[in-house]
Amino acid sequence: MAKYNITPTREKEARYRTLVNSAYMDELQQKILEIIVLKKKYLDKNYSARQLAIDLGTNTRYVSAVVNSRFHQNFTSFVNTYRINDAKTILSDRRQSKLTMEEVADLVGFANRQSFYGSFYRMLGMTPREYKMRKLRIEK
Repeated sequence: MAKYNITPTREKEARYRTLVNSAYMDELQQKILEIIVLKKKYLDKNYSARQLAIDLGTNTRYVSAVVNSRFHQNFTSFVNTYRINDAKTILSDRRQSKLTMEEVADLVGFANRQSFYGSFYRMLGMTPREYKMRKLRIEK
């Protein structure tokens, strides 16, 4: 796994997560999903937890608390999950088979090919190229 500079994540308990009440967490959770998923902000490679907090009218600690406790991921992993799902769709589509990996990474919101490959490998245990080859070979 050293190939993509992947280090195992460690569980840690942040005290501020318990400071956000349940009702406010529910509200933020819905708004986060609306902004990230429905408005497809995950496609914006410059969209950050800080910008999300500004859009929500709250602070990054609350955004982090909600994403960690409700989605069981950090902000980057949460956003990358949607990016990788879009990438899987593109990589499985024969009509888009001429796209380079850099173009796919750019289309789904990754800033560069390396972060795309690392996130993809972390999530699926294979590179985007391996995924594409398997999908296109199966569909023949």
